[in-house]
Amino acid sequence: QVQLVESGGGLVQAGGSLRLSCAASGRTFSSYAMGWFRQAPGKEREFVAAISWSGGSTYYADSVKGRFTISRDNAKNTVYLQMNSLKPEDTAVYYCATDTMISTRESYDYWGQGTQVTVSS
Repeated sequence: QVQLVESGGGLVQAGGSLRLSCAASGRTFSSYAMGWFRQAPGKEREFVAAISWSGGSTYYADSVKGRFTISRDNAKNTVYLQMNSLKPEDTAVYYCATDTMISTRESYDYWGQGTQVTVSS
């Protein structure tokens, strides 16, 4: 059974940084794409970033481009989201997800439970 466990969320001031981690188990991690999504209070879940199985392809939402970096360590079965220059509008629950193909859509077949990120102004 596939399990995804996010960690690294918390409270940070605007302009600060956080690094989220997502540890995967239950499938051959290095064969699958990974994505990060977020959902702010009262809003729909939205795409943040995605990375291919090899790490050779990455996609970002325009709202985070240049501030966030997605990466993966296949030896550790972990995907990361480095978030810099955080803004209050980045406040949300952040979810990681996995699927066979990299995508910006919510078509991923497995999802984590999410980790809260709160950015104070």
